[in-house]
Amino acid sequence: MVDQDSEGVLRRAIELFYFAYREFTAGADRMLEQRGLSRVHHRILYFVGRQPELSMKELLATLAVSKQALNAPLRQLIEMGLVMSGGDELDGRVRRLRLSREGVRLEARLTASQVDLIAAAFQRAGDAGASGWLEVTGHIASGRPAAKPTRPVAGPARSPGR
Repeated sequence: MVDQDSEGVLRRAIELFYFAYREFTAGADRMLEQRGLSRVHHRILYFVGRQPELSMKELLATLAVSKQALNAPLRQLIEMGLVMSGGDELDGRVRRLRLSREGVRLEARLTASQVDLIAAAFQRAGDAGASGWLEVTGHIASGRPAAKPTRPVAGPARSPGR
């Protein structure tokens, strides 16, 4: 059992989370850079690829970004022919998004290295480790961990006079 009251353990978890994310994104980042794209482009490709005919409103909610933040990268993907935008059959005001054939291929290449990395880590960690990781990251991703810490975690140092 992990000592959840140990700040050292918690800080080590934070460090590992940073390093894992760096490794997780490295392969896709190299491919994106060659096309003049960034991680936000990959996130758009990923979620549009997972949910074809996703509406703009649904994509905004999924990514938790503003229209302004999404506009430029999405427009770039559309101009590059990677994402297609069309009206909804029932409501023409609703824009539906889907990947083009080239978009599907690019998204698959970008995500393949991440799938391989996670699959290998899950294999090494075993079923219990994989389940635990999914549970922990699920709590973090939800923005509302299941339980509040039982002790105050030390915050940032405050300068004198504050």
